[in-house]
Amino acid sequence: MNRTKRHTENGELLWRLARAAHDYSLLSTKPAEKKRLVYEAIDFAKKALDKDPSNFAAHKWYAICLSDIGDYEGIQVKISNVFEIKKHFEKAIELNNKDATTIHLLGLWSYFVAEMPWAQRKIASVLFTTPPTSTFEKALKLFERAEEVSPNFYSKNLLFLGKTFLKLKNKEKAIAWLLKAKQVTARTEEDKEVIKEATGLLNSLGIK
Repeated sequence: MNRTKRHTENGELLWRLARAAHDYSLLSTKPAEKKRLVYEAIDFAKKALDKDPSNFAAHKWYAICLSDIGDYEGIQVKISNVFEIKKHFEKAIELNNKDATTIHLLGLWSYFVAEMPWAQRKIASVLFTTPPTSTFEKALKLFERAEEVSPNFYSKNLLFLGKTFLKLKNKEKAIAWLLKAKQVTARTEEDKEVIKEATGLLNSLGIK
């Protein structure tokens, strides 16, 4: 009992428990179980931050888990958490600027804020004096930075480099990155989804 308590008060273990709960939630096909795991993950991540606020992974996984919570608490909560999510990704990068995944995740934050629909922007303008803003140029710099830190580390980074270049009307570079995404070896279900999306985008651009 004491030994278990001692372990669960260890920040390094706690963020790993948050990651495990998050990963299991992605695999679960049962809605109630998925929801339980999402809330377990954020609980572990909060405790990890409390125990070890200088641990970059605790900030990274708190931001990831906080983002997941928005799927259950509605669009208003999701938008209200936007600044907090960004703050913890930025802190994680400040503590470890060689973690390509965190840089990619901050890039995703910028991408999705840049393309936020009008209705969500309206909610954000009510919630905040200064609503969250970003640009596809900022997202692109982060995706490129992640790739510089660790080339070809993640199929989704390749995909979003292509998608971001499309947003910026640079068809040539978009095609180059989408082809890279299409050609990855599918090791996970996410890789398969990336290949499928990249293939669809390339087809829409006339590339078979």
